[in-house]
Amino acid sequence: MYVDSFLHHLTKLPDYKGQIVHIQRIPPRASDFGELDTALHPVLQSRLESLGISSLYTHQVQALNTARCGRNVMVDTASASGKTLCYNLAVLEVILSDRSSRALYLFPTKALAQDQLRSLNHLACPDVISPGDCVTFDGDTPQSERAKIKRRARIVLTNPDMLHLGILPNHKSWSRFFRGLKYVVIDEAHVYRGVFGSHVANIIRRLRRIC
Repeated sequence: MYVDSFLHHLTKLPDYKGQIVHIQRIPPRASDFGELDTALHPVLQSRLESLGISSLYTHQVQALNTARCGRNVMVDTASASGKTLCYNLAVLEVILSDRSSRALYLFPTKALAQDQLRSLNHLACPDVISPGDCVTFDGDTPQSERAKIKRRARIVLTNPDMLHLGILPNHKSWSRFFRGLKYVVIDEAHVYRGVFGSHVANIIRRLRRIC
């Protein structure tokens, strides 16, 4: 109802009038839920329930079950289908069971990293991790904060260029983080194509060699 009203409003605006030639309606699909091989950590389960999440979709269950086995996971589902929760649950669960665990999230843009940081903090703080355990690390990060991030951060959100130029060349100062590195998350993997994709692939190879 609200979408129809908004679309009708758009067609009446001077800047859009006559420009919208087609509206595609995608019919809803019934939710398909699954069950984990092993229940989530109680703290994480309680946090999800407090956010109104009582069940996980099939692809989220499959992703988490696979990640728990130590295997690589590629998630390819529709927009707004909960892909982010696939890796956030895996990462937060391992941190709850082993506080020395670390995770590295790679995003193609700084804006996306900031957006995902807000989502992760909303999910995890303060019940699962403490404020400051999850941070962005990019060209805008103040020098005064960088040493603390290397010592304390459990989840670092960055981009391939910062990993290439700001982290890997200084890997000795990141040794504590790398020793506990359990997960590397590559979000929006479809953008890493052509020369850029080859560049990112080599960065990941360097990361694996160092770790």
